[in-house]
Amino acid sequence: MKNIRRGGAYSRPKKENASKFERYPKKNTKPRPPKRPSFVKNEQSHEQEDDGLKLIGRNAVLEALSGGGDIDRILLRKPEEGTQLEGSLRVIAAKAKERGIVISEVTKEKLDATTADNTNHQGVIALCPAFPYSTVEEIIEFAHQKNEPPFIVVLDEVSDPHNLGAVIRTAECVGAHGVIIPKRRACGLTSTAARSAAGAAAYVKIARVTNIVSVLEQLKKQNIWVACADITGEPLYETKAPLDGAIAVVFGAEGGGVPLLVKKTCDFSVKIPMLGSISSLNVSVSAGVVLYEIVRRKGGK
Repeated sequence: MKNIRRGGAYSRPKKENASKFERYPKKNTKPRPPKRPSFVKNEQSHEQEDDGLKLIGRNAVLEALSGGGDIDRILLRKPEEGTQLEGSLRVIAAKAKERGIVISEVTKEKLDATTADNTNHQGVIALCPAFPYSTVEEIIEFAHQKNEPPFIVVLDEVSDPHNLGAVIRTAECVGAHGVIIPKRRACGLTSTAARSAAGAAAYVKIARVTNIVSVLEQLKKQNIWVACADITGEPLYETKAPLDGAIAVVFGAEGGGVPLLVKKTCDFSVKIPMLGSISSLNVSVSAGVVLYEIVRRKGGK
């Protein structure tokens, strides 16, 4: 195991004899369409839209962006081929980029279907969360109010709402003080996730953050150990890593696991013994195994 901080033990070749015209063929002079901003994605989003507030129309979305309102994602009407976003739509895209908000270019038909009541969307709709998220600071303060070392669950890039809900339920059962999830490339607390949590979302503080790595660094500065559940870690039941104090545990996506940069930010990694032919567990099952081992180390009965 790597050392643990805070006092722990732990180009192509030219053709020969060729004329300069053969060596340097004429470039394609066909005009290219205007380049779109790189931060606008042309995609059919695989993310499930939150069952929350929809801000419809350019003025409403601009006001929310300027006022710092919480926005999950912005749907922009896809411009015609060879054209760019125009006028206030381009301003909206730029402001969203500054705040790290995901933008999806969609068809007019998609926007029409999203409004569902013939409201003039003017080419833009902002999707906002229905759930009142907490902050990381509020999670830590909640632990201090209970005179307990912070016990935090971190989920990175978990996109299945059923898995998110199941982990939230487990987090409540083990006495965790909060769950941290990213704003991008992950599922938010949709109605599906809330149903899977079976009411636990009302008792567990859930924070959505822009950058998981920055948050982990913040936790470490507050003397909270950061562990990673990963197949390259030390055996969960044998590790001497400090699982019994202030701790945050990171679980990754269902397929790719914990991203490398996030993993490197953690203090240590632990793995669950896999004795069969399959090499990994569902993320919600993994969370249950690791979190209850932490409860055991803390002296829970």
